[in-house]
Parts: sequence; structure tokens; C-alpha cells
Amino acid sequence: MEEQSLMEQHCAGCGILLQTEDKAKPGYTPKSALEREVVICQRCFRIKHYNEVAPVAMDDDDFLRILNGIGATDSVVVMVVDLFDFNGSWLRGLPRFVGNNPILLVGNKVDLLPKNINLNRVRNWLQHEAKERGLRPADVLLVSAQKGIGIEELLAKIGQLRKGRDVYIVGVTNVGKSTLMNRILHDYGAADMEITTSPFPGTTLDKIEIPLEDGRSLYDTPGIINRDQIGHMVTPKDLRQLTPTSRINPKVYQLDSGQTLFLAGMARIDFVRGEHQPFVVYVANNLYIHRTKLANADEVFAKHHGELLAPPHNEEAQQLPPMVRHSFKIDPQGPTDLVISGLGWVSLQGKSPAYVDVHAPKGVSVGMRKALI
Repeated sequence: MEEQSLMEQHCAGCGILLQTEDKAKPGYTPKSALEREVVICQRCFRIKHYNEVAPVAMDDDDFLRILNGIGATDSVVVMVVDLFDFNGSWLRGLPRFVGNNPILLVGNKVDLLPKNINLNRVRNWLQHEAKERGLRPADVLLVSAQKGIGIEELLAKIGQLRKGRDVYIVGVTNVGKSTLMNRILHDYGAADMEITTSPFPGTTLDKIEIPLEDGRSLYDTPGIINRDQIGHMVTPKDLRQLTPTSRINPKVYQLDSGQTLFLAGMARIDFVRGEHQPFVVYVANNLYIHRTKLANADEVFAKHHGELLAPPHNEEAQQLPPMVRHSFKIDPQGPTDLVISGLGWVSLQGKSPAYVDVHAPKGVSVGMRKALI
């Protein structure tokens, strides 16, 4: 009977089914922990108290199984994207998962954007980019789950759209969904039930249900893994260094044709041809940027990758996939961003033609877009 009771219990932090038999498998918790009022698995305990994380086995089919069920519900879907990594955090194919349910698009981590940015322009930009990807959201909101910015407006908008329906929070890994859920729970007065958050992919392992006062529920879903994000290729230590934690301070480099910028050891920007112009770099503030001549770039990379050009660090540098070149022509049609998924972007003014090569690890998405800022 006790075992049956245990099998019905889920971790309050990540949603996984709890078990007491195998420490190596997801959901393990010591039997003594079952006596607590709020029970979390050992993995969530270590994330919460020691900032440690253990990888878990959850494949794409598991994620799709959870998302596929949303289309059969009558609900409001809140899709969370990371404003710092919009391209990498876009949940592809969302309309086919959600059916006719209304979608609220939420741009999280607004606190990381440069100080003087026009937020109305950012909202319009998000609306435009969503439309380009075939999504017509009911509304677009900007928030910071970490700082509590925009949460009141978000809750009001969810209330308007909900009309007695369930709410599903969806998004890829590391967009801040669980932090957002915790913020909402605090505002609802349910601070004793915190969802486990961490900067690592795959923290929420199953759908977490939060009952609402009208008998419906708020659901936190696992993050879908976008494997073209650079964060999935580095160690937790390096991921912390790549992930911004404070407002981005753009770095401006006046480049001549034939110059190169190394973004630590994770990417390389070659100004192949064009007039002298500024390259504005938006990456984590403490990420090392090295300027050199394009003619010397291969030699510099071979000699200093993993040391001067870090992260990645030493042994991890050998495990990174080989660099792949992506070539772009920037036409004089206004400001343009060259985006490296999970790392950041470089902005050019687009006042004169420029030919630029971007080198990034194989498998990392690299693209061009209308400038965010």
C-alpha cells in the first residue's frame, strides 16, 4: 500500500514520478524524504541547494507526447521565448500542437536588453518575427521572470484570454519558464510550491499541474530541446559563462575589411569585404572578444583555442564539433543582425554592402535577421 502511494507521487520541483529504489534513475528520493509535506526528488534537491544538476534521459518523443495532448484541450497557451536568444528559443511547429487554442507570446529576460532600448519597438519586432514564422499570437508581452517585470500585465492578459480555461506554459529549454511559473505562484500566494529552476537544459521532467481557484489548472511543461543552440555543446561551467545574467553592454568594434573577431573560442566573425564600419556585439558581458587580422585567424585559433580563446576550456575545446563557415552578404537595407543561436548576435548598420563569414560549431544555427535593436 505504501509503495502504491509512492507511485502516485510526483516531484513538486520537476514533475517526475518519484521512486526510492535506484539513485541513478530520474525521480529518486530517499524514503525519509517522503515524510515531508512537499516532496522533491534528489536531483531537484541538489539543483536547489547546491546548484548541481545531473543529466537525465528524456528524448524528443517524450516532449512531443506532452505537447501533442495540448491540442485536444480547451486552453490558453503561453509560449515563452528568450529575448536574448529569440532564434534559438523559437518553438518550431507550435500551431500544429495547440490546435485552435489562443497563443500568448511572451518575450522573457527583457532585463537583459540594453538600457535605452525602445520596448514598443521590441514588441513590434516580436510580432513581425512571429508572423514571419506562421504564428499569429493573440498578444505579445515583454517580461522578466527573474526581476518580476511585466508579470502583473501578463496575469491580467491571461485572465482576459482564459475565460475558465486551463493554461499551458510552453517553450524550449532555458527560456525561463519555470522561473516565470515560480513568479506567478508567488503572485497567486502559493509560494510554498516552487518549481525547480536552473540554468541547465531539461530541468522540468514532466508536466506540472497547479490547481486554480475555479477548478481549472495552470501547467508547466518540459522545455523542448532545440539542438542547434550552442549551450547544448558545452559543459555546465562554460554554459554559465555564455549565459547573460545582467543587462547586456553592447561592444562596438570599428572594423576594416580583412579583420576578424573571435567571440571567446565559440565563434568567429570574419569581415571579408566591405567599407570600414562598426560591428556591434551583443553577448554576455564577461565573454572575452579578441580582434585580429583575418589572414592570421586560422593560426590564432589553432594556437589559442581553449586557453586565450575560452570558453570552451582546454579539454572541452577538443570535444567541441568542428567549426563550420556561414557566408552572408549584408545589403544596404537597414540594420541587420547576424545571430549565433545560444551565444548572441552581431549587428551591422547596413548602410553599405558587407560580406561577412560567421564560423560556429557544426550543428549550431547561424542566421541573418532584421535588427532587434
